[in-house]
Amino acid sequence: MTLIKPLGASLLLAGWCSLSLAAEPAETTFRDYVDNEGNITLPANARLNWVHLGSWVVNDADAPGAGFHDVYTQPEAAQAYRETGEFADGTVLVKEIRSIESGVKTTGPALWAGDTQVWFVMIKDTQGRFDSPHWANGWGWALIKPDNPAANVSESFEQTCMGCHTPAQGTDWVFVEGYPTLK
Repeated sequence: MTLIKPLGASLLLAGWCSLSLAAEPAETTFRDYVDNEGNITLPANARLNWVHLGSWVVNDADAPGAGFHDVYTQPEAAQAYRETGEFADGTVLVKEIRSIESGVKTTGPALWAGDTQVWFVMIKDTQGRFDSPHWANGWGWALIKPDNPAANVSESFEQTCMGCHTPAQGTDWVFVEGYPTLK
């Protein structure tokens, strides 16, 4: 009989932990990556600590966004999307665009990602928390360059982000077809 109580408590704790992983990430997001005025900061170490959603390669040097695109999000945000098919309030998407390097390897001609050129950060905001040109269509939008990773240099959603994201308007402004981790 004494084994049942600890086992029951363990199962209850395990269930609570799995529910907490699926919780919306808004509390930490709006505390850690957005200030009171709605200024967005680049999450440190997203490549090392977050879930890799997928990659794109724009292999045209003259195209906007040329390079390797790797996209990351918080583990709980990826899990919430898989469960609901929607981005939870507070979801952060970090797209790191790196240069394209190339060379001949023993397996043949190869391409790989080089130095970081720019980061784009999107933060899901279902509450309409900020009245700012960087917050539109349910998201906060930021463009961050490696020479000053503390500053959002985007002019606004309309001027910097909308042109590329309009084709993805039907999927909450995100090109989800390139992110197998969400499936």
